[in-house]
Amino acid sequence: MRVQAIISYDGSKFQGIQSQTHNQTIQDTIESALKKLNINSKINYAGRTDTGVHALNQSIDFLIPDYWQDLNKLQESLNKIISPSIYIKKIRFVDKNFHSRFDAKARSYRYIITNQYTPFNANYSLYKKNLNIDIIKKAIKLFEGKHNFEYFCKMGSNVNSYEREIYKTNIIIHKNYAIIKFTGNGFLRSQIRMMTQFLLDISDKNLTIKDLELQLNKEKKISTKLVIPNGLYFEKVFYENFNNRR
Repeated sequence: MRVQAIISYDGSKFQGIQSQTHNQTIQDTIESALKKLNINSKINYAGRTDTGVHALNQSIDFLIPDYWQDLNKLQESLNKIISPSIYIKKIRFVDKNFHSRFDAKARSYRYIITNQYTPFNANYSLYKKNLNIDIIKKAIKLFEGKHNFEYFCKMGSNVNSYEREIYKTNIIIHKNYAIIKFTGNGFLRSQIRMMTQFLLDISDKNLTIKDLELQLNKEKKISTKLVIPNGLYFEKVFYENFNNRR
């Protein structure tokens, strides 16, 4: 039987989601917990997150034996093992062919910036003052639509195509926080961190909107700097009927 779980996690405690030889990843931690419950299954996940990147509603799926009919008990048992840095919010039965990554229609991310420093937020947001919100609002809209994002991803990314479609972008102000949001059909490795840093450099007048247009059109590679991972969150993954809701 295959199940889907929606999880949240504190990325500052792990070296990304993807399994590594050192075992200090979200995938390794969850698969180790499953083994303690006599469930020998690899997990699939909707979107890769790197070291220090968090998740609010990441989707994973895995196989369980037939005797695990009580999903509430399974959720409770797993949370006792993997808490406090990972939390399973819900588990449900899905089709045997369901795949968290390949069945996803869209994903959304957010990046959180604060203008008020506190050490308690240091792993969960970027501290930065004097954002030019108006120029960011104007620049971020250029990312919307279908583009070849080859100049906005980490070198060495092994992909069949660099084309992605970004459906919606926004920057929201809430008290002492600025939240930059991207929703698209998929994102390349480090793409969101690179786009966000480009926006911050435009805000600081180190780069211009014209520079963004040149790089987005692949006329010139101007900056591949990455913003720190601390403020990045995998927000949500969308499945069936997403296109009808846009």
